[in-house]
Amino acid sequence: MTQGDTPAPRFVCPTMRLRPPRSPTPSTYVRGRGSLLGNDAFDDEGGEFPELTPTHIREHFGIQAPNKHFDTMLQGRGSYQVALDAGLTRPYAHMREYVFSSTLPHDVDPHVSVVAGDPVATVRELKQEKSALDICLVGGPTIAGALLPEIDTLLLKRYPVVAGAGKPVFQGAFTPTAFERTQSVAFDSGADYTFFTRADGS
Repeated sequence: MTQGDTPAPRFVCPTMRLRPPRSPTPSTYVRGRGSLLGNDAFDDEGGEFPELTPTHIREHFGIQAPNKHFDTMLQGRGSYQVALDAGLTRPYAHMREYVFSSTLPHDVDPHVSVVAGDPVATVRELKQEKSALDICLVGGPTIAGALLPEIDTLLLKRYPVVAGAGKPVFQGAFTPTAFERTQSVAFDSGADYTFFTRADGS
């Protein structure tokens, strides 16, 4: 495939997480197409989505697989704070990292781009880049809601655990958006991942 034939990236964002939060929280990817993914290093450890395993955990388990789906990780302020609290400034050092925040210092890490402006404009610009890999988002309902218009694919992750209280998947105005189920994967742990792609015209 020549550079001129390289597709624009998709945007993937995490949608559902039925388990107490871990470090860091869910993820999303964006590149010429758009998707929403959840992040669980332990159900897919070094498997189909090795890049969704945080760098320090990859090192612990000896995961050296190259990125298969994503080369850019977008993070919300709250999700990134989980990494900072653990002493990490580059939780996904094996990818290009962006953090959306109006309060975080721009020099938090020389390899992390802190974006204080419009996240939608940033994502649209990134999606214009030519790349064989997509863009992933790790964030909570605020950033997921803001970027919903740009999300092409959702990955819902379900676990056989009932935790009780939680947060909505998307924060913001009531805006029905149609997606179609395209793939489901079940794990021996009882967890399952289901992919949904934005329906035509939505």
